[in-house]
Amino acid sequence: MTETTASTSTQIEALLFDLDDTLAHTDPLHLVAMRALLEDEGLAIDEETFVTRVSGQPNDAVGRYLFPDRTAEEHRDFIDRKEARFRAMAGDLTPLAGVVAFIDRARVDGLRIALVTNASRKNVAFMLETLGIADRFEIRIYGDELERGKPDPLPYRLALEAFGLGPSQAIAFEDSLPGLAAAKGAGLVCVGIATSRSVEDLTAAGADFAVADFTDASVVALHDRQNWNRAAV
Repeated sequence: MTETTASTSTQIEALLFDLDDTLAHTDPLHLVAMRALLEDEGLAIDEETFVTRVSGQPNDAVGRYLFPDRTAEEHRDFIDRKEARFRAMAGDLTPLAGVVAFIDRARVDGLRIALVTNASRKNVAFMLETLGIADRFEIRIYGDELERGKPDPLPYRLALEAFGLGPSQAIAFEDSLPGLAAAKGAGLVCVGIATSRSVEDLTAAGADFAVADFTDASVVALHDRQNWNRAAV
């Protein structure tokens, strides 16, 4: 496939998925884990602050927000301890409604599947194994290992590059405003998944449309829209 073909085709060839709160509703567990560690230090965080300032952000940005006077090493230590506590609580994690069937049908349709996340490699491995979908993703992009994670579009651009596709040939699925900004910044159609954010918040922020989960008729119908033609999305 030539670069010109990749940049001009409207045929959808790949689906790019965020992880936390897109494939599974994990924010409540992340919040519990973070609150427990902050309480040990006499600090607190409410749900609204977590959703608006933490959810979807790269780990280094979260560390700087929570502890502006601490070092990068101290930030990493806190995040690592929070993630370990999250994993200890998440053994019964289940996929978001409809997502496994949606991915499996897309693969039957011949679409390529990628994971594009700010989560750590350790969290990704744990979550995909727990959810039983570790074999579904041809490519995994780890934003926390890049120079810039979401909301920068770099993670999505790297996923497209790995597939040899242009932005008109893929659809992203995101739950957070930073993730949505990254997908739209990369030129992608983006479907909002309203787990922690509302449908209204996601569409106002630029989602092409938003749904509660992957059982929504507008998502299921993607499989039947002119064989995944972007013009029909």
